[in-house]
Amino acid sequence: MKNIRVGLLGIGTVGGGTFEVLRRNQDEIRRRAGSGIVITAVADLNVERARSIVGDDVQVVSDARQIIANPDIDVVIELIGGYGIARELVLEAIAAGKHVVTANKALLAVHGTEIFHAAAQKGVIVAYEAAVAGGIPIIKALREGLAANRIDWVAGIINGTTNFILSEMRDKGLSFAEVLTEAQRLGYAEADPTFDIEGVDAAHKITLMSAIAFGIPVQFDKAYVEGITQLHRPDIRYAEQLGYRIKLLGIAKRTAQGIELRVHPSLIPAKRLIASVEGAMNAVVVHGDAVGTTLHYGKGAGAEPTASAVIADLVDIARLQGADAVHQVPALAFQASSLTAASDNLPVLPMDDIVTGYYLRARVADEAGVLATITRILADAGISVDAMLQRESDEVSEFSENAPHKAQTDLIILTHDTREGTLNQALTQIQQLPSVLAPIVRIRKEELN
Repeated sequence: MKNIRVGLLGIGTVGGGTFEVLRRNQDEIRRRAGSGIVITAVADLNVERARSIVGDDVQVVSDARQIIANPDIDVVIELIGGYGIARELVLEAIAAGKHVVTANKALLAVHGTEIFHAAAQKGVIVAYEAAVAGGIPIIKALREGLAANRIDWVAGIINGTTNFILSEMRDKGLSFAEVLTEAQRLGYAEADPTFDIEGVDAAHKITLMSAIAFGIPVQFDKAYVEGITQLHRPDIRYAEQLGYRIKLLGIAKRTAQGIELRVHPSLIPAKRLIASVEGAMNAVVVHGDAVGTTLHYGKGAGAEPTASAVIADLVDIARLQGADAVHQVPALAFQASSLTAASDNLPVLPMDDIVTGYYLRARVADEAGVLATITRILADAGISVDAMLQRESDEVSEFSENAPHKAQTDLIILTHDTREGTLNQALTQIQQLPSVLAPIVRIRKEELN
């Protein structure tokens, strides 16, 4: 069988890793794919650097459209990133009848519906295993390995930068700002880490996984996104004392009312395996009605782990040579005709309607009756308390200037599951109490049963 000829758009970290792994493991890959897979052309603005990586046997150009227009290219790998030119090039490659492999989660989370529709109309494949969790084959697991299941929920540590930061804050007792600086020095965080620390990167990924898990269109604009910039050392310490660890989770959950689609810091019981995922590693937990709970763990980024996923997609395309489009695995696991109806029957819920447990920390005056008043407000709202701690505050609140003479204490409360809108109303009442000396900290809690 003839070789699969590949054009690579962008040869940065992942592109270089893809070229190297293909070169190093070409015999093994050929045995798996049934044909050779060869990168024959590369487009990169830095032509000289690209040529130093791929050598003289590969065509190197500065204009990506030259590769798309090349009739000898069967598959285009897009590793440019972003929403702009990458979208144009992917759509042009599809229009030219070429299969596309991409690691661009941002592009697919925002424009995936358009891109997957264009590919289906043209009868080509858009493969994107590398877009979520690097070398962990979670897309294939959700789309194919768990195809017999009704997926109930997916929860993942899917951003290595934030997991590294939270691990260091817990282990070393450092502040967020201190650890972020260290993460940038070590190369775990970008110079502009906004997408990571504000949860946007994780939201792109959980948006894609929610579409595959539940058979709904990609709906990034409806995801709730909250990062880790407002986490404080005392809360990480108190969570530990209560038997929990704080992780930034991407969560997609099916309920009777619709889909919960959210990214935010969460308390996870320390006894759960996912709570032990440290450093820059990723992990995704999936619960299906037939299989139960499965854990998928590994490196979520890096040149060769991500290249592993890119090449796995190339192998899938090679195996499907000559197969008609009807026999291709649907891009979002479900037949395209069912996605619109699913979005009507399974709407993405607003945060006021999600149901989970909560960690609350209130800096209060250390005086009689405060605890009784707060628990009464919660009880009147129908919010049940699961656990409680009271700890002497180790710092004076900047918000207690009007009551400098008052002794202060931290009151920490864990609630049972409750509706977020109901909790918000109760917190508004509690915040107005004169004995509450600072804004109340609220972190959601996921038992992951």
